[in-house]
Amino acid sequence: AKDREGNASWANASAWVAGTESWWFDQSNDDRMDVIPERKRYEPGEIAQFQVRMPFREATALVTVEREGVIESFVQPLSGTAPVVKVPIKGGHAPNIFVSVLVVRGRVSDVQPTALVDLGKPAFKMGVAEISVGWKAHELGVKVSADKPGYRVREKSRVSVQVTQRSTGKPPRSGEVAIAVVDEGLLELLPNDSWKLLDTMMQPRGIEVDTSTASMQVVGKRHYGRKAMPQGGGGGRETSRELFDTLLLWKGRVSLDAKGRATVDVPLNDSLTSFRIIAVADSGNGLFGMGQTSIRATQDLMLLSGLPPLVREGDRFEARFTVRNASSRQMDVEVNGNVEGQALAAARLSLAAGEAREAKWEVTVPVNASQLRWEVVASEAGAAGKAQTDRLKVRQKVIAAVPVRTFQATLMQLEQPLDLTVRHPDDAVPGRGGVRLTLLPRLGDELAGVREFMGAYPYVCLEQRASRAIALRDPALWGHVMNDLPSYLDRDGFARYFPSERQGGDTLTAYLLAIAQEAGWKIPQDSLERMQGALRMFVAGRAGRDSPLPSADLTIRKLAALDALSRYGPVEPNLLDSIEIAPNLWPTSAVLDWHGVVKRSDAIKDRDQRLAEAEQIVRSRLNFQGTTLGFSTERLDYLWWLMISGDVNANRVLLSFLDAASWREDIPRLVRGTLGRQQQGHWNTTVANAWGVLAMERFSAKFESEPVTGRALAQLDSQQNSLDWSKSEKGGVIDFTWPVSAAPLSVRQEGTGKPWVTVLSRAAIAIRQPLSTGFSIKRIVTPVEAKVPGELRRGDTVRVRLEIEAQSDMTWVVVDDPVPAGSAILGSGLGKDSQILGSGEHKRGFVWPAFEERGFDAFRAYYRFVPKGSWVVEYTIRLNNPGSFELPPTRVEAMYAPEMFGEVPNDRVTVNP
Repeated sequence: AKDREGNASWANASAWVAGTESWWFDQSNDDRMDVIPERKRYEPGEIAQFQVRMPFREATALVTVEREGVIESFVQPLSGTAPVVKVPIKGGHAPNIFVSVLVVRGRVSDVQPTALVDLGKPAFKMGVAEISVGWKAHELGVKVSADKPGYRVREKSRVSVQVTQRSTGKPPRSGEVAIAVVDEGLLELLPNDSWKLLDTMMQPRGIEVDTSTASMQVVGKRHYGRKAMPQGGGGGRETSRELFDTLLLWKGRVSLDAKGRATVDVPLNDSLTSFRIIAVADSGNGLFGMGQTSIRATQDLMLLSGLPPLVREGDRFEARFTVRNASSRQMDVEVNGNVEGQALAAARLSLAAGEAREAKWEVTVPVNASQLRWEVVASEAGAAGKAQTDRLKVRQKVIAAVPVRTFQATLMQLEQPLDLTVRHPDDAVPGRGGVRLTLLPRLGDELAGVREFMGAYPYVCLEQRASRAIALRDPALWGHVMNDLPSYLDRDGFARYFPSERQGGDTLTAYLLAIAQEAGWKIPQDSLERMQGALRMFVAGRAGRDSPLPSADLTIRKLAALDALSRYGPVEPNLLDSIEIAPNLWPTSAVLDWHGVVKRSDAIKDRDQRLAEAEQIVRSRLNFQGTTLGFSTERLDYLWWLMISGDVNANRVLLSFLDAASWREDIPRLVRGTLGRQQQGHWNTTVANAWGVLAMERFSAKFESEPVTGRALAQLDSQQNSLDWSKSEKGGVIDFTWPVSAAPLSVRQEGTGKPWVTVLSRAAIAIRQPLSTGFSIKRIVTPVEAKVPGELRRGDTVRVRLEIEAQSDMTWVVVDDPVPAGSAILGSGLGKDSQILGSGEHKRGFVWPAFEERGFDAFRAYYRFVPKGSWVVEYTIRLNNPGSFELPPTRVEAMYAPEMFGEVPNDRVTVNP
C-alpha cells in the first residue's frame, strides 16, 4: 500500500483507510476486526504490541487481558495513524493469554442521516488475539546435523545433536534425546506432532470469557463471531534393493555428554527418498526441545516400483516400473525383469538428463499363488566403466477372488475305520481345493476347521482381534492386541470395539477379562485395573451403559460383569444387592455366569445350595438330538447383541463342569454334542470359537492321556498316503486332489490310541445370483471424473453406491465391498487425498458407522446398530492401474448373528491405460 504522496508504508496504509472511513465498514453485517500481535511468543518483562485494524479515524478502546477470566483491563484512545495497543507481559500470563480489544466510535457529527441510511451513527468493532508466554525458560534448543546431505543406498549417516538452553545459551547439566529417522513421504501423508513435547507441556488454556456490550442496543444487534476462534474454514552395485522400511532408526534414550552433545550412526536402507531426522530432548522435569534435519538417498539411475500392493488370482494388469535418469547426461537404459523366476521381455528406454519414463509388462496372476516375487534390473548401455545399474526386488500379495472355503466338515475319533464317499462339486473352480485330512493325537492340539476360519477372518474390531489370538493360540498376536488395549479404553475404563467410539461397553469389557483368564494369558496391570474398576462401577450403578438393543437385559449384563470380576478375586457380597436372584428365569448364559460367581466366592450366603441349584438348572436344559447338543431354552438364549449364542453356551457348559465329579460320565457326550454344533468345521461366531478352542484344550489335557502309536492310513480313489505317529507326535495334514467322479475315502488307524481326524471338503465356488438371508444389497457404480465417457481409464475416479435393506434390527453389522487391485479409496484424511472428489458422497438412513476401514482389497464399514429398513453407503475410489480385475462378492453380515447376511456377485472390472 502507498500513502497519498506515493510513499509505501504499512502504517500509512492503515491511516489512509481509517481516514477515508468508507461507508461499507459500518454497514457490514460483521462486527469483527483483526487484532494482530507483533510476535506470537513473548517472555515476562517484555511489552507485547498489537495492531488494531479498525475502520475508524479515532475511537476509544477497552483492552482486556483474559484467560479463565479477566486478568486485567484498561481503556485507551486509538487513532487511525497509530492503531497500536501495548500490554506488559507478566510471569503469571504463562502459558498463554488472550488480548481482547473492543473499540467504540461515537456519532460522526458532520454526517447527517437520511431517510434510508445513517452513515454517521455510533459503531463498534471487536477483535481477539492469542499469544504464548513464558516458553523460553522451559525450552531446549536442539540442533541436528548430518555429516553430508546426500548418500547412496545402504550407506551410514553420522548424525550429531547439540542441545542448549534457550534462556542461557549453555548446555543443560544432564539430559537425554530420543532420535527417530522417518521417510519424509510418510510424514507427507500424516504429519507427526507427538515429538513436540514442549507444546504438550505448555498446553494452552481456554479463554472462558463472554463479552457483551450495551452498544448493540444503540448500533443494532450484530453477531461478531466466536471469541478466540480464527476466521475461515476448516549402495552396492550388485545388491538388489528390497529393504524399504519407512522407519530407519528409533533410539528412545541417548545420553548427552557434558557439552550437551550426542552422536549416532544411521544405517540407510534401499529407499531412494528423503529422510527426516528428529531429535527430542529433555532435561530434568522442566526443559524440553525438538530439532530436525533432512538427508536424502539418491543415485544417478533409479528404478521405482509402480506395482499395486495387492492383486487377486486371475487379474490381468500392467506391471509398471518407473526408470529415472537423475544424472546430467543422457542414458540409454535396458530394463530386464522376472516374476516368480519367469523372464520378461526386455524394455529399452532412452532418457534425457532428469527424465523419467515407464517400463511395463502385461501380467496375469496365476491361480493358487500367495505372492508374486519380482526382480527388475535397469542397466545403462554403452558406457563402459561408468555404466549405472539399479536392481529392485518387490513382493506383491496375492489373494483369491473366489477363495477356497470349507463347505463340509466331519470330525471323528478313529475308534473304527472311517469310510466316506466324496465327490467334486459341480460348480467349483477346477484345480482348486480338494479333500483335506487333519489327524491329531489329541482333540485339543488343533481344530483344523476353526484354525482355517479364524486364520482367514477379515474383520478387525477389538473383540475379533482378541478372539483370533485366543482361537489360534498365538501369543504374539495377543501381545499386539494388549499393546493397543489402552487406546481402546474409554475414560471410565470400559473397552470399545473401535478406538474412534465415544464410549465403551460392559459386555465387551467382561468378555475380555473372562476369556483372558480362561486362556491363562495376561492383561497389562494398568489396563486390567481400569477395566475391573469400570465393571465394579457398572454393577454398583455408578457408571451407566445402555444395552446395544432396547431390552430388559441389565441383570444378564451385570452377571456377566460379576463373573469376569470373580475370575480375578472373590466378589464382595454387597455387589449382588442390585440383582434379584432368580436363576430359573434367566437365560443359560446368565445361569453359567451365576454358577461361576458362586463357585469362586466363599462369602456368598447358602453357597453350596446355590451351586447345586445352578447345576440342576443347566442339566435340565440340555437337549441332545443325535450327536448335537442343544438347549430347551435355545430360542431365549440367543442374545446376539450381547455376543451370546447356543454355541457359546455349549462350550461354556463344558468349561464350567469339566472338573465336577458329578459330571464326569457326561463329559464325553458333552464334547461330542458341542462338536456337533459346528458348521463347516467351526462354530458360528468368533466368540464361540475362542471359547471352543479353550474347552477342547482343557478336555484333552484331562481325558486324553493314552499315547497314539503306529500310523494312520488314508486312501482316496487311487491316491494313498499315511502319517507315522513316531515322526509326527502332534499330528499332521494329508491333502488329496478331487477325484474325477465320486470315489470312496478310507481312513484307519494301525496302532494304539484313538486319534482324531477332521475331513474337510474344500472348494472355490463363485456365487452366480444374489443371496439374501437378512440383508438385500444393490450396488451401483457411477463415474465422478472420466477421461472418456462410457469407459474406465487409469486415473479416473468412480463412486460406489450401496443400497442396503435390513429385514430386522441388528447390532454390529459390517459392510464389505471389494475394490479393483491398485485402486485408492478416497476419504482417508491423509495428505494428498482429494477432499473435493469425495465431497459429493451421500449417506442415507438412520445408521452411523462406528469405524470405516479403507484397505487395498475392500472398503469396510462397521455399524454398532442397524434398524430395520434401508440405508445407503457411498464411497469414492481412484483407479490407478490399467488391467482387467476380478472382484469377489459384496457382503453385508451381522457379525454376531452370521446367519443374517446378504451377498451380490460383482462383474469383472476393466481399466484402460
